[in-house]
Amino acid sequence: MVARAYTVAFEGLEARMVEVQCAVAPGVPCFTLVGLPDKAVSEAKERVRAALATMSIALPSKRITLNLSPADLPKEGSHFDLPIAMALLAALEILPKDSVEHCVALGELSLDGSLVAVTGALPAAMAAAEEDRTLICPQGCGAEAAWVGACTVIAPASLAETIAHFTGQRVLDPASPGEVTDPARTRDLREVKGQERAKRALEIAAAGRHHVLMVGTPGSGKSMLAARLPGILPPLSPAEALETSMIHSLTGLLDEGGISRTRPFREPHHTASMAAIVGGGRSAKPGEISLAHNGVLFMDEFPEFSRQVLETLRQPIETGEVVVARANAHVRYPCRFMLVAAANPCKCGYLSDPNRACGRAPNCGEDYMGRISGPLMDRFDLRIDVPPVCYTDLDLPEGGDSSATVAARVAEARARQLARYADFPGTRSNADAEGASLTSCATPDAAGSALLSQVAERFGLTARGYHRVLRVARTIADLEGSDAVGRAHVAEAVSFRLADAPVPQQ
Repeated sequence: MVARAYTVAFEGLEARMVEVQCAVAPGVPCFTLVGLPDKAVSEAKERVRAALATMSIALPSKRITLNLSPADLPKEGSHFDLPIAMALLAALEILPKDSVEHCVALGELSLDGSLVAVTGALPAAMAAAEEDRTLICPQGCGAEAAWVGACTVIAPASLAETIAHFTGQRVLDPASPGEVTDPARTRDLREVKGQERAKRALEIAAAGRHHVLMVGTPGSGKSMLAARLPGILPPLSPAEALETSMIHSLTGLLDEGGISRTRPFREPHHTASMAAIVGGGRSAKPGEISLAHNGVLFMDEFPEFSRQVLETLRQPIETGEVVVARANAHVRYPCRFMLVAAANPCKCGYLSDPNRACGRAPNCGEDYMGRISGPLMDRFDLRIDVPPVCYTDLDLPEGGDSSATVAARVAEARARQLARYADFPGTRSNADAEGASLTSCATPDAAGSALLSQVAERFGLTARGYHRVLRVARTIADLEGSDAVGRAHVAEAVSFRLADAPVPQQ
């Protein structure tokens, strides 16, 4: 007689159903685990044996065989402990087989029988809901898994509680979702002295999810500006929060089962590898670009990143997803992020200061910024110079709009975009607009079209650059509450696109 329990194996964000089959038959006593398990899964039988011993449950002197089906799917992780234990207990007729087969289980067992929290509870709950099954997970994962809401989540603290629940001795109540963490705005734009043009660029970028490149001397405030960007971004919508939390669940970044509405802000060091940025490794885990999904990826010292890492960003920026292809894995992760890059103008950083620049100027600046390829540079919607601030200005009182004021304008602009693109699935902001959604919503008036045509002809804008100017102009119009894109909106968008290049006049 074969007893069955169910769990999941993760392939990217997809949780594939795995059937744990257990057969106890006469023969030479042994405990065999098959079905392409990795080292952590293979060691589960020792943890299960020790956990059962603490409850005075002895394994029979028979041949115990556990199969993880489908057998050709790699099984990785310690979350297979609990379903293996449940299938074995069902085969020993300690747990009712029908009840066990109606559940999806995951959890790591300690030697004393307690259950340890594991990663991936949120995607597992989604898979259980699709199969119309109950999810059994450790107590530390219950609040996280309960966010799905479409399936019952039972979160015992130990294997003993699991047995008591299934045998009716002590039925556990379903787990409740964790608390929603509201965005915390601690850094204010008003604290940044000067840099009004850079602040304006960040407001436009936040309103339309545009990519930004800031170039300036060391200490001019590039990192300070980027650190205040989360304070002007709107909170995550429920759908966005679930998308982002599923990625963070796989990497164990969710705090005590709570889902945050704060947009991710990831800032990897420039020595990070390609696998760390894009995703990969032995298990094809998500990288920084996926962890920044629906948020901000800030890359300081942008030219210092390896050329391979920078060039790998080109496709995810355009498509909003990344495919991690390895010999033993081929997984897809979403990565719709806003890229904010900061760079010095040259290696020494003082190219614009004749008193401090090195003797190789201006060639040193061309060589340094030349590390950013033309195709990658073409993907930045806003390019801004961040000049140094005079030390005498640092004692001036705070000025300009606060982060709360800017955030209100950004939220209004985002609301206009959501309403505008309601009939275009997959389009949430102006940065996502393409094809019909772009031509129907971002085409400027006659004066704006004439100006954009002059700019495109004089400065040789690529088709991508042309469309990105249209998107930025549409965002500027949204910030002003204008339904039409006019010449002034196009002119401002062009000024950020071409940096110091003059805009042609009529």
